[in-house]
Amino acid sequence: MTVPGEDGRVVGAERVLVVLRELAGRPDGASLDELSRAVGGSKPTIHRALGALRRVGFAVQDERGHYLLGDEFLRLAFAHHEQRPEHVRVRPVLEGLARRFGETAHYAVLAGREIVYRAKVDPPSGAVKLTSEIGGRNPAHSTGVGKLLLSFALPTDDAVREWVRAGGLPRRTPNTITTVDAFVAELARIREQEYALDDQENEDGVACLAVPVWLTGPGRPSGAVSVSAVAYRTPLSALVEAVDEVRSTVGA
Repeated sequence: MTVPGEDGRVVGAERVLVVLRELAGRPDGASLDELSRAVGGSKPTIHRALGALRRVGFAVQDERGHYLLGDEFLRLAFAHHEQRPEHVRVRPVLEGLARRFGETAHYAVLAGREIVYRAKVDPPSGAVKLTSEIGGRNPAHSTGVGKLLLSFALPTDDAVREWVRAGGLPRRTPNTITTVDAFVAELARIREQEYALDDQENEDGVACLAVPVWLTGPGRPSGAVSVSAVAYRTPLSALVEAVDEVRSTVGA
């Protein structure tokens, strides 16, 4: 995907940023030819962009001649993430939930029709790898954290219907809610009970309970915390029974 300048071309600093973003999606690295094709630029211009990134340590070239993200970029990214106020305040909560339930805990925020994971803590032992990752995204309509945050962002049934009309409810699993009426009823139920569930709606075999987090004031939650459990090990009913404990841990 390219980011065009005023004349439709990727130029200057934009080209460097586009190349950096492309490298971020290629953990095994990429050749100059591959990068040129991916960002739609000539090899000399992409080579100059890579040169700029290498000079500041944001890219490196391995023995195969492939380019990868450099350690300096990774150091800055992780340092920034670890020092974000929300991360500092939320991480102890996630660690407590992961220990208590032996399952993965997340903190996520709403970004349009998706949610973005800002923090994630796996249990001390027995972790099962989930598809979520810090900085990763999932559809809001099929996740517990997403549905909870949408219940605040879309406070009326009419608002929910308009939101669904604008983008639909794509099916992720056989359990995904895909009809307007059912989704309207789901968000109404979430507003009433003040927590949300994901009954294997986004990922087969994974159940989730989510509660709001208020880091920036009482108007609207800054995000949501969830316990995402392997369903055969921690069934959704067990999470629902512990919802008051989850709320108490989060301070919701």
